[in-house]
Amino acid sequence: MTLKIAVLSRDSELYSTRRLLEAAQERGHVAQIINHLKCNLEIDPAGPQIHYNGSYITDVDAIIPRIGASVTFYGTAVVRQFEMMSVFTVADSRSIVHARDKLRCSQLLSKYKIGQPKTVFTNYSKNVEHVVESAGGTPVVLKLLQETTGIGAVLAEDKAAAESVLEAFNGVKARVIVQEYIKEAKGTDIRVLVVDGDVIAAIKRFNKNVDFQTNRSSRKKSKPVNLSDAEKQMAIMAARALKLSVAGVHLIQSNRGPLVLEVNSSPGLQELESVTKLDIAGKIIEFIERSVKKEEE
Repeated sequence: MTLKIAVLSRDSELYSTRRLLEAAQERGHVAQIINHLKCNLEIDPAGPQIHYNGSYITDVDAIIPRIGASVTFYGTAVVRQFEMMSVFTVADSRSIVHARDKLRCSQLLSKYKIGQPKTVFTNYSKNVEHVVESAGGTPVVLKLLQETTGIGAVLAEDKAAAESVLEAFNGVKARVIVQEYIKEAKGTDIRVLVVDGDVIAAIKRFNKNVDFQTNRSSRKKSKPVNLSDAEKQMAIMAARALKLSVAGVHLIQSNRGPLVLEVNSSPGLQELESVTKLDIAGKIIEFIERSVKKEEE
């Protein structure tokens, strides 16, 4: 079965975009890159349509969204339009939005009783002392809700620093969450890729310089890791809570077991593939094949 697969990406030179395109072509499919920001969405009584590069998209079987954080609104609108056209998507629009919203993600993880650092969010509360205490006391991590790759995260070592940073964020109306700092993790984290309910790959990342910001990949060295049953189950449960068939789940180890830091709807493949030597892009294409076949049966 030959499929027509589109990778929604703004940059054809990105590693993950190229690998997904190559993996699809290697398996005999017709693959293309569509810049979602250049799609025009047309709402018509006859049905939804997408106009792109001078013509209408009519023959795509599946899409792989690679939607950047800065264009979440329009990117997910494009994904939603494909959904309305009955095109299979690796990540549906709602799940992308939920994963991108740190507060919503934490709420969903909490609903399903999935371990995570204690997190507090307020509407610019002036009682910053209580907010810090509610997160377990100092040190605490303060994160901008829109931050990515560790940018916008601050470690407050003591009460005075925490209150000062929180007041500063409140003063500029910046939405932040206050999160428990897991000291025993010692700057290490585990990246897990879940595809269709199974753990496909996992790496452990170590800080060259001890730093709480576990998302700063430039400061990390990595190696493959064999997950414990608890870690595997937690990663699978986190992906399921966000209703993501393909998810990057970031874990850290604590004294009370593994905890989820973040769930990513379009995880980067470069570090995972280079460290594990696995054809992860191929696994994602295999998932698409199974899913489209199932829908046609």
